[in-house]
Amino acid sequence: MIHYISVRVSAHATEDESRVRSALDLFLLNSFDKGKCTDTDKYVESLVFEGYHGNPITLFSATIKRKPDTKAFAAFVRPNMTPEDVELLREEMPDRLDDDQMFHLRFDKQAAFNGQIKLSSSSDAIIVKVKIETYPKDRLNAGRIVEELFG
Repeated sequence: MIHYISVRVSAHATEDESRVRSALDLFLLNSFDKGKCTDTDKYVESLVFEGYHGNPITLFSATIKRKPDTKAFAAFVRPNMTPEDVELLREEMPDRLDDDQMFHLRFDKQAAFNGQIKLSSSSDAIIVKVKIETYPKDRLNAGRIVEELFG
């Protein structure tokens, strides 16, 4: 059902990288090894680049590929969302699923640091892309899968 999940977040110069990384780890610790992961260092890549005004920005990213891990991600996210966010996600589901069957989510970094799963519309968020797998490629069937996993 899920081919892979890409998760990324940026830490700007004004942010504490360890706090941003902790927010990312909320998702990863509850995904890898069926939620029994204790160290995400081997899964996370970091890249430092220069922002528009010359300030350093660190991009943390990870890809969840194993089927048990992708299922654990969905099983963790959905029940930890507020009823309001679940309803919002249901309403926006068609717009969040693109023609390549990539389902797009953004989660609030500060809420994740505090152990909460909260949708965000900000560009400065934890960005999650869930690649839905259907054969043959079928957006309608992909939508059903997304509804089953997150709706």
